Amino acid sequence: MDLGLTGKAALVTGSSRGIGRGIATRLVEEGADVVFCARGKEALDEAVAGAGGPGRAVAVVADVTTPDGAVEVVEAAVGAFGGLDIVVNNVGGSGARTIDELDVRDLDDVLGRNLIPALAVSRAALPILRDRGGGVIALIASIWGREGGGSPSYNVAKAAEISLAKAMAGDLAKDRIRVFSVAPGSTLFPGGSWERRVRDDPEGMAAFVARELPWGRFGTVDEIADVVTFLVSPRASWVVGTSVVVDGGQSRSF
Repeated sequence: MDLGLTGKAALVTGSSRGIGRGIATRLVEEGADVVFCARGKEALDEAVAGAGGPGRAVAVVADVTTPDGAVEVVEAAVGAFGGLDIVVNNVGGSGARTIDELDVRDLDDVLGRNLIPALAVSRAALPILRDRGGGVIALIASIWGREGGGSPSYNVAKAAEISLAKAMAGDLAKDRIRVFSVAPGSTLFPGGSWERRVRDDPEGMAAFVARELPWGRFGTVDEIADVVTFLVSPRASWVVGTSVVVDGGQSRSF
C-alpha cells in the first residue's frame, strides 16, 4: 500500500531513541522528509545516520520543553524543507511513583515534559500547517492516560494529552488539520524504562509480563511506529480526535 507520504515534511520530537526514533525512521523509509529532534546531539546524529530511505533526515538539537525550543524546531523544519505537513509530539517522561511522593513540583515537572511541549510545538506549527492547507498533528500518549496504572503524575499528564488532542481536533477541523493521540502499551527498547526494570528486577518483570501482557511479551518500537506512520498518512484521513490504542491487549478499558 502506498501511504502517500512521499515529499511530506514531518517533525518528530523526542526522536533520538525509542518510539520517537522508530516513528521518524519509518517516515523516512516511506518517503517523507523528517526533522529528528532531541536535546542530545550525539544520539540524535546517530539516529539520523541510521535512517535510510527515499526521504531526507535532518537533525535539529532543541529543547522543546522550553518556549524558545518549541519555536526553534518548527522554524528549523521550515528552513530545511520549506514547510511542514506532519507534527508528531513524542517528548515525555514519568515522575513520582506514589501519591505520598507526589507534590506540586513533581506534577509541574511531568506536565512540563509531556503536555506543555505538545501544546507549544503544535501551536508553533499551526501557521505553517494552515499555509499548507492542512496537515496532521499526533500526540503520543499512553494507555496510562486512559486508565489507572503507572505513576500518578504520568497518568495525569497523559490523560491531559489525550484530552488536548480531542479539543484540538474539534477546533482545527475547519483548517483541515487532523489531530489524534496514540496510546502505546508497555514497549521495550534500548535505554528505556522497561529495559532498566527488566535488568534490575528480572523475576518481577517476568511476573509482570505473565500477569499483564496477554501476548506474553512487551511491545516493540516497530509495532508502534508502523501504526503511527499509517495514522499520519492520507490513508487515515478519517481518523480524527480519537485515541488509538496500540498495546497487544494490555489495557482493560473498553
